[in-house]
Amino acid sequence: MLFRSYVSIVDYGTGNLNSVAKALEVAARNIGKTIIIKVSNKPKDILESDKIILPGQGSYRQCAIGIKNISGLWNSINEFVLIKKKPIFGICVGMQLFSDQGFEEKVTPGFGWIKGAVKKIKLNDKELKLPHMGWNEINIIKKNNLFLDIKNLSHFYFVHSYVFEVENIENIICTTDYEKKLTAAVLKENIFGTQFHPEKSQENGIKLLSNFLNWSL
Repeated sequence: MLFRSYVSIVDYGTGNLNSVAKALEVAARNIGKTIIIKVSNKPKDILESDKIILPGQGSYRQCAIGIKNISGLWNSINEFVLIKKKPIFGICVGMQLFSDQGFEEKVTPGFGWIKGAVKKIKLNDKELKLPHMGWNEINIIKKNNLFLDIKNLSHFYFVHSYVFEVENIENIICTTDYEKKLTAAVLKENIFGTQFHPEKSQENGIKLLSNFLNWSL
């Protein structure tokens, strides 16, 4: 009997859903894994999934409101993560929503799974611009299976003006340098997220998605 893994990409009106889905298909094919991808905002689909991906594009506040405006979606994501303890991959603002709160536009509560807050990046160098946009190196500061076979100082694609300031540095597994060290990836038990976009990061991004599909807790 062929085992199929169900992976849901959470659709709440933001994020590069089609790009993420196509990158996920390539990632699965590269490791010979059979997956069924659902792009959905239905709580039932979320709860029945083996893994979920939470994308995010735009402001922290817009994304949080977008999820809360869909009946049962916020609670089903919480149940998937905290009660079912299944793997989640947050991308960009999707990762930022793991925090306690964000300070973009207005103070907005997040899921609160990883202690910390999302605040605007403060730069002293006037030649550096916001958003921090384009390719940048990542510093893998903690070895883990999610970055298996990805070399330190590999390049990934970023687009952001706000940074997740994580309280417990044990939850930061990867940083990037943009005048200062910024959080690039977080991990806490079944909760994984990146500030950069794997779906825009070519070979390295596909490899990371493959590792997520292979990730077992």
